[in-house]
Amino acid sequence: MHRIAFVLALCVPVLVAGCSASAQQRVALDPFSSGVLPVAADAEVRGDFAASDAAARFVARMAREHDFAPEVLAGLLSEARREQWIIELMDRQAPRAKRAPNGAWTRYRGKFVTADNIAGGVRFWRAHAATLERAGARYGVPPEYIVAILGVETRYGGYVGTTRTLDALATLAFAYPRRADYFTGELEAFLLMARESGVDPRKPQGSYAGAMGLGQFMPTSFQRYAVDFDDDGVRDLWDPTDAIGSVAHYFKAHGWRAGAPVTMRVRVSAGQGIGALKTGFTSAHSRAALRAHGVDLDGVPGRGRLSLLALDARGGTEYWVGFENFGVITRYNRSTYYAMAVHQLAAAVRARHGAALAGR
Repeated sequence: MHRIAFVLALCVPVLVAGCSASAQQRVALDPFSSGVLPVAADAEVRGDFAASDAAARFVARMAREHDFAPEVLAGLLSEARREQWIIELMDRQAPRAKRAPNGAWTRYRGKFVTADNIAGGVRFWRAHAATLERAGARYGVPPEYIVAILGVETRYGGYVGTTRTLDALATLAFAYPRRADYFTGELEAFLLMARESGVDPRKPQGSYAGAMGLGQFMPTSFQRYAVDFDDDGVRDLWDPTDAIGSVAHYFKAHGWRAGAPVTMRVRVSAGQGIGALKTGFTSAHSRAALRAHGVDLDGVPGRGRLSLLALDARGGTEYWVGFENFGVITRYNRSTYYAMAVHQLAAAVRARHGAALAGR
Protein backbone atom coordinates (compact mmCIF):
# COMPACT_ATOMS: atom_id res chain seq x y z
CA MET A 1 0.00 0.00 0.00
CA HIS A 2 1.28 3.45 -0.83
CA ARG A 3 2.07 5.80 2.01
CA ILE A 4 -0.74 8.25 2.75
CA ALA A 5 0.55 11.71 3.57
CA PHE A 6 -1.05 14.64 5.31
CA VAL A 7 -1.15 17.67 3.02
CA LEU A 8 -2.42 21.07 4.05
CA ALA A 9 -3.47 23.53 1.36
CA LEU A 10 -2.46 27.15 1.68
CA CYS A 11 -5.10 28.46 -0.70
CA VAL A 12 -7.21 31.57 -0.64
CA PRO A 13 -10.45 30.43 1.08
CA VAL A 14 -12.86 31.44 -1.68
CA LEU A 15 -10.80 29.51 -4.22
CA VAL A 16 -10.13 26.46 -2.11
CA ALA A 17 -12.33 24.12 -4.13
CA GLY A 18 -10.11 24.74 -7.13
CA CYS A 19 -6.76 24.28 -5.45
CA SER A 20 -4.40 21.67 -6.81
CA ALA A 21 -1.39 19.90 -5.42
CA SER A 22 0.84 22.57 -6.95
CA ALA A 23 -0.81 25.15 -4.68
CA GLN A 24 0.10 23.18 -1.59
CA GLN A 25 3.37 23.75 0.20
CA ARG A 26 5.33 20.95 1.77
CA VAL A 27 8.91 20.68 2.87
CA ALA A 28 10.96 17.89 1.35
CA LEU A 29 11.95 16.31 4.66
CA ASP A 30 10.73 16.04 8.22
CA PRO A 31 10.40 19.72 9.19
CA PHE A 32 11.49 18.91 12.74
CA SER A 33 14.88 17.59 11.63
CA SER A 34 15.64 19.36 8.37
CA GLY A 35 16.56 22.80 9.65
CA VAL A 36 13.29 24.38 8.52
CA LEU A 37 12.04 25.23 12.00
CA PRO A 38 13.55 27.60 14.58
CA VAL A 39 15.67 26.15 17.37
CA ALA A 40 15.86 27.08 21.05
CA ALA A 41 19.30 25.80 22.02
CA ASP A 42 18.38 25.53 25.70
CA ALA A 43 15.00 23.87 24.91
CA GLU A 44 13.19 26.69 26.72
CA VAL A 45 9.91 28.03 25.34
CA ARG A 46 9.97 31.78 24.86
CA GLY A 47 7.49 34.24 23.41
CA ASP A 48 3.85 34.22 24.44
CA PHE A 49 4.11 30.88 26.27
CA ALA A 50 7.41 31.50 28.06
CA ALA A 51 5.72 31.45 31.46
CA SER A 52 3.56 28.41 30.72
CA ASP A 53 4.41 25.35 32.78
CA ALA A 54 1.99 23.43 30.56
CA ALA A 55 4.03 24.31 27.47
CA ALA A 56 7.26 23.20 29.15
CA ARG A 57 5.67 19.92 30.23
CA PHE A 58 4.34 19.41 26.71
CA VAL A 59 7.81 19.78 25.20
CA ALA A 60 9.24 17.28 27.68
CA ARG A 61 6.46 14.77 27.07
CA MET A 62 6.65 15.01 23.29
CA ALA A 63 10.40 14.41 23.50
CA ARG A 64 9.91 11.45 25.80
CA GLU A 65 6.94 9.80 24.10
CA HIS A 66 7.43 10.73 20.44
CA ASP A 67 11.15 11.46 20.15
CA PHE A 68 10.77 15.12 19.21
CA ALA A 69 13.93 17.17 19.59
CA PRO A 70 13.07 19.42 22.56
CA GLU A 71 15.11 22.35 21.26
CA VAL A 72 13.20 22.30 17.95
CA LEU A 73 9.77 21.91 19.52
CA ALA A 74 10.55 24.66 22.04
CA GLY A 75 11.68 26.88 19.18
CA LEU A 76 8.45 26.22 17.30
CA LEU A 77 6.25 26.95 20.33
CA SER A 78 8.23 30.14 20.90
CA GLU A 79 6.78 31.37 17.61
CA ALA A 80 3.21 30.40 18.50
CA ARG A 81 0.97 33.32 19.38
CA ARG A 82 -1.45 33.48 22.30
CA GLU A 83 -4.65 34.78 20.75
CA GLN A 84 -6.85 36.38 23.41
CA TRP A 85 -9.76 36.69 21.01
CA ILE A 86 -9.88 32.89 20.71
CA ILE A 87 -10.21 32.56 24.48
CA GLU A 88 -12.98 35.14 24.55
CA LEU A 89 -14.81 33.43 21.71
CA MET A 90 -14.54 30.05 23.43
CA ASP A 91 -15.99 31.57 26.61
CA ARG A 92 -18.97 32.80 24.63
CA GLN A 93 -19.46 29.27 23.30
CA ALA A 94 -19.45 27.72 26.79
CA PRO A 95 -22.70 26.05 27.97
CA ARG A 96 -25.15 28.42 29.63
CA ALA A 97 -28.28 27.97 31.67
CA LYS A 98 -31.32 27.12 29.60
CA ARG A 99 -33.30 30.20 28.65
CA ALA A 100 -37.02 30.67 28.25
CA PRO A 101 -38.33 29.99 24.73
CA ASN A 102 -37.26 32.80 22.42
CA GLY A 103 -37.13 31.32 18.92
CA ALA A 104 -33.52 30.15 19.15
CA TRP A 105 -34.02 27.32 16.66
CA THR A 106 -35.55 29.62 14.06
CA ARG A 107 -32.56 31.95 14.27
CA TYR A 108 -30.07 29.08 14.18
CA ARG A 109 -31.75 27.49 11.19
CA GLY A 110 -31.72 30.82 9.39
CA LYS A 111 -27.92 30.83 9.41
CA PHE A 112 -27.61 27.60 7.44
CA VAL A 113 -30.80 26.64 5.62
CA THR A 114 -30.77 29.61 3.29
CA ALA A 115 -31.48 30.09 -0.39
CA ASP A 116 -27.79 30.75 -1.08
CA ASN A 117 -26.65 27.67 0.83
CA ILE A 118 -29.22 25.47 -0.90
CA ALA A 119 -28.19 26.77 -4.32
CA GLY A 120 -24.54 26.32 -3.40
CA GLY A 121 -25.24 22.75 -2.39
CA VAL A 122 -26.86 22.01 -5.73
CA ARG A 123 -23.88 23.48 -7.57
CA PHE A 124 -21.46 21.46 -5.44
CA TRP A 125 -23.47 18.28 -6.06
CA ARG A 126 -23.43 18.85 -9.81
CA ALA A 127 -19.70 19.56 -9.82
CA HIS A 128 -18.87 16.43 -7.80
CA ALA A 129 -21.71 14.07 -8.70
CA ALA A 130 -19.50 11.10 -9.58
CA THR A 131 -17.48 11.42 -6.36
CA LEU A 132 -20.61 11.73 -4.23
CA GLU A 133 -22.11 8.68 -5.92
CA ARG A 134 -18.94 6.70 -5.29
CA ALA A 135 -18.86 7.74 -1.63
CA GLY A 136 -22.49 6.75 -1.25
CA ALA A 137 -21.82 3.35 -2.78
CA ARG A 138 -18.79 2.70 -0.58
CA TYR A 139 -20.04 4.05 2.75
CA GLY A 140 -23.83 4.04 2.41
CA VAL A 141 -24.21 7.77 3.09
CA PRO A 142 -26.59 9.68 0.79
CA PRO A 143 -24.99 12.51 -1.20
CA GLU A 144 -27.22 15.18 0.31
CA TYR A 145 -25.91 14.58 3.84
CA ILE A 146 -22.29 14.80 2.74
CA VAL A 147 -23.10 17.99 0.85
CA ALA A 148 -24.98 19.44 3.83
CA ILE A 149 -22.09 18.85 6.23
CA LEU A 150 -19.76 20.74 3.90
CA GLY A 151 -22.37 23.47 3.47
CA VAL A 152 -22.86 24.00 7.18
CA GLU A 153 -19.16 23.77 8.00
CA THR A 154 -17.53 25.90 5.30
CA ARG A 155 -20.07 26.83 2.64
CA TYR A 156 -18.62 24.10 0.43
CA GLY A 157 -15.07 25.34 0.91
CA GLY A 158 -15.90 29.02 0.54
CA TYR A 159 -14.56 29.73 4.00
CA VAL A 160 -12.25 27.23 5.65
CA GLY A 161 -10.77 29.61 8.21
CA THR A 162 -7.80 31.95 8.34
CA THR A 163 -6.48 31.31 11.85
CA ARG A 164 -3.07 29.69 12.01
CA THR A 165 -3.68 26.21 13.41
CA LEU A 166 -0.54 26.26 15.55
CA ASP A 167 -1.69 29.47 17.27
CA ALA A 168 -5.24 28.20 17.82
CA LEU A 169 -4.19 24.90 19.35
CA ALA A 170 -1.35 26.34 21.45
CA THR A 171 -3.65 29.04 22.83
CA LEU A 172 -6.30 26.54 23.84
CA ALA A 173 -3.83 23.95 25.12
CA PHE A 174 -1.75 26.32 27.27
CA ALA A 175 -4.01 29.28 28.05
CA TYR A 176 -7.52 27.86 28.33
CA PRO A 177 -7.69 25.57 31.39
CA ARG A 178 -11.34 24.56 30.91
CA ARG A 179 -10.48 22.57 27.78
CA ALA A 180 -6.72 22.24 28.12
CA ASP A 181 -6.61 18.44 28.20
CA TYR A 182 -8.61 18.13 25.00
CA PHE A 183 -6.67 20.72 23.05
CA THR A 184 -3.32 19.43 24.27
CA GLY A 185 -4.25 16.14 22.63
CA GLU A 186 -5.21 17.94 19.44
CA LEU A 187 -1.92 19.86 19.39
CA GLU A 188 -0.07 16.58 19.87
CA ALA A 189 -1.93 15.00 16.95
CA PHE A 190 -1.34 18.05 14.76
CA LEU A 191 2.42 18.01 15.33
CA LEU A 192 2.64 14.27 14.72
CA MET A 193 0.83 14.70 11.40
CA ALA A 194 3.09 17.56 10.40
CA ARG A 195 6.21 15.57 11.15
CA GLU A 196 4.99 12.44 9.39
CA SER A 197 4.00 14.29 6.26
CA GLY A 198 6.66 16.93 5.87
CA VAL A 199 4.38 19.90 6.54
CA ASP A 200 5.75 23.05 8.12
CA PRO A 201 3.44 23.31 11.17
CA ARG A 202 3.55 27.11 11.01
CA LYS A 203 1.70 27.20 7.69
CA PRO A 204 -1.74 25.53 7.99
CA GLN A 205 -4.78 27.71 8.66
CA GLY A 206 -8.26 26.77 9.80
CA SER A 207 -10.88 27.61 12.41
CA TYR A 208 -10.29 29.36 15.72
CA ALA A 209 -10.49 25.94 17.41
CA GLY A 210 -8.01 24.19 15.11
CA ALA A 211 -10.45 22.52 12.70
CA MET A 212 -9.21 22.12 9.14
CA GLY A 213 -10.40 21.76 5.57
CA LEU A 214 -13.79 21.67 3.86
CA GLY A 215 -15.18 19.36 6.52
CA GLN A 216 -13.43 21.08 9.46
CA PHE A 217 -11.78 17.98 10.89
CA MET A 218 -9.86 18.30 14.14
CA PRO A 219 -6.38 16.70 14.01
CA THR A 220 -7.41 13.56 15.92
CA SER A 221 -10.38 13.11 13.59
CA PHE A 222 -8.03 13.50 10.65
CA GLN A 223 -5.85 10.72 12.03
CA ARG A 224 -8.79 8.36 12.46
CA TYR A 225 -11.19 9.15 9.65
CA ALA A 226 -9.62 11.11 6.78
CA VAL A 227 -9.25 9.08 3.58
CA ASP A 228 -7.34 9.41 0.33
CA PHE A 229 -10.43 9.20 -1.85
CA ASP A 230 -8.75 10.17 -5.11
CA ASP A 231 -5.89 7.67 -4.65
CA ASP A 232 -3.15 10.23 -5.19
CA GLY A 233 -1.23 9.20 -2.08
CA VAL A 234 -2.30 12.10 0.13
CA ARG A 235 -5.19 12.81 2.46
CA ASP A 236 -6.02 16.41 1.65
CA LEU A 237 -9.01 17.84 3.49
CA TRP A 238 -8.91 20.94 1.31
CA ASP A 239 -9.49 18.81 -1.77
CA PRO A 240 -13.22 18.23 -2.47
CA THR A 241 -12.74 14.58 -3.42
CA ASP A 242 -10.88 13.67 -0.25
CA ALA A 243 -13.24 15.82 1.83
CA ILE A 244 -16.29 14.01 0.43
CA GLY A 245 -14.80 10.59 1.10
CA SER A 246 -13.63 11.59 4.57
CA VAL A 247 -17.04 12.89 5.68
CA ALA A 248 -18.72 9.74 4.38
CA HIS A 249 -16.15 7.55 6.13
CA TYR A 250 -16.67 9.49 9.37
CA PHE A 251 -20.41 8.83 9.23
CA LYS A 252 -19.93 5.16 8.43
CA ALA A 253 -17.40 4.73 11.24
CA HIS A 254 -19.88 6.21 13.71
CA GLY A 255 -22.67 3.82 12.77
CA TRP A 256 -24.56 5.33 9.85
CA ARG A 257 -27.15 2.86 8.61
CA ALA A 258 -27.73 2.99 4.87
CA GLY A 259 -31.37 3.52 3.97
CA ALA A 260 -32.48 4.12 7.56
CA PRO A 261 -34.43 7.24 8.57
CA VAL A 262 -32.88 10.23 10.31
CA THR A 263 -35.65 12.22 11.99
CA MET A 264 -39.39 12.91 11.70
CA ARG A 265 -41.60 15.66 13.00
CA VAL A 266 -44.39 14.50 15.32
CA ARG A 267 -47.56 15.92 16.83
CA VAL A 268 -47.89 16.17 20.60
CA SER A 269 -51.19 16.36 22.47
CA ALA A 270 -51.38 18.97 25.21
CA GLY A 271 -52.03 18.05 28.80
CA GLN A 272 -50.25 14.68 28.86
CA GLY A 273 -47.03 15.70 30.56
CA ILE A 274 -44.66 15.99 27.62
CA GLY A 275 -42.54 18.37 29.70
CA ALA A 276 -41.61 15.53 32.04
CA LEU A 277 -39.63 13.75 29.32
CA LYS A 278 -35.97 14.43 28.68
CA THR A 279 -35.35 15.99 25.30
CA GLY A 280 -32.32 16.30 23.05
CA PHE A 281 -30.15 13.96 21.05
CA THR A 282 -28.98 12.09 24.16
CA SER A 283 -32.53 11.13 25.15
CA ALA A 284 -33.77 7.61 24.40
CA HIS A 285 -37.42 6.80 25.02
CA SER A 286 -39.49 3.72 24.44
CA ARG A 287 -42.35 4.22 22.05
CA ALA A 288 -44.80 3.33 24.79
CA ALA A 289 -43.43 6.12 26.98
CA LEU A 290 -43.68 8.62 24.17
CA ARG A 291 -47.26 7.66 23.40
CA ALA A 292 -48.16 7.84 27.09
CA HIS A 293 -47.01 11.45 27.10
CA GLY A 294 -49.04 12.44 24.07
CA VAL A 295 -46.62 11.87 21.20
CA ASP A 296 -48.39 10.70 18.04
CA LEU A 297 -46.14 8.07 16.43
CA ASP A 298 -48.43 7.14 13.57
CA GLY A 299 -46.28 6.68 10.49
CA VAL A 300 -43.02 6.57 12.44
CA PRO A 301 -41.15 3.48 11.21
CA GLY A 302 -39.31 0.91 13.29
CA ARG A 303 -39.65 -0.43 16.81
CA GLY A 304 -36.60 0.84 18.64
CA ARG A 305 -36.12 3.68 21.07
CA LEU A 306 -36.27 7.25 19.84
CA SER A 307 -34.79 10.52 20.98
CA LEU A 308 -37.30 13.29 21.60
CA LEU A 309 -36.23 16.60 20.08
CA ALA A 310 -37.80 19.88 21.16
CA LEU A 311 -36.92 22.82 18.92
CA ASP A 312 -37.51 26.34 20.20
CA ALA A 313 -39.15 27.73 17.08
CA ARG A 314 -40.56 31.23 16.75
CA GLY A 315 -44.12 29.94 16.47
CA GLY A 316 -43.81 27.54 19.42
CA THR A 317 -42.02 24.32 20.23
CA GLU A 318 -41.55 21.88 17.36
CA TYR A 319 -41.32 18.23 18.38
CA TRP A 320 -39.38 15.68 16.37
CA VAL A 321 -38.12 12.17 17.01
CA GLY A 322 -34.59 11.17 16.15
CA PHE A 323 -33.41 7.78 14.91
CA GLU A 324 -29.93 6.28 15.12
CA ASN A 325 -28.74 8.18 12.07
CA PHE A 326 -29.64 11.47 13.74
CA GLY A 327 -27.31 10.47 16.55
CA VAL A 328 -24.57 9.83 14.01
CA ILE A 329 -24.81 13.42 12.77
CA THR A 330 -24.40 14.65 16.35
CA ARG A 331 -21.07 12.83 16.50
CA TYR A 332 -19.84 15.48 14.08
CA ASN A 333 -21.07 18.25 16.37
CA ARG A 334 -22.74 17.48 19.69
CA SER A 335 -25.76 19.68 19.13
CA THR A 336 -29.39 18.91 18.37
CA TYR A 337 -29.71 22.15 16.42
CA TYR A 338 -26.59 21.41 14.38
CA ALA A 339 -27.80 17.95 13.39
CA MET A 340 -31.26 19.25 12.53
CA ALA A 341 -29.78 22.04 10.40
CA VAL A 342 -27.71 19.46 8.51
CA HIS A 343 -30.80 17.29 8.02
CA GLN A 344 -32.98 20.14 6.79
CA LEU A 345 -30.29 21.54 4.51
CA ALA A 346 -29.77 18.03 3.11
CA ALA A 347 -33.49 17.67 2.40
CA ALA A 348 -33.68 21.08 0.74
CA VAL A 349 -30.61 20.47 -1.42
CA ARG A 350 -31.90 17.07 -2.48
CA ALA A 351 -35.30 18.51 -3.42
CA ARG A 352 -33.76 21.35 -5.42
CA HIS A 353 -31.25 19.02 -7.09
CA GLY A 354 -34.01 16.59 -8.02
CA ALA A 355 -36.18 19.36 -9.40
CA ALA A 356 -33.29 20.63 -11.49
CA LEU A 357 -32.72 17.17 -12.92
CA ALA A 358 -36.41 16.73 -13.67
CA GLY A 359 -36.46 20.07 -15.46
CA ARG A 360 -33.73 19.20 -17.92
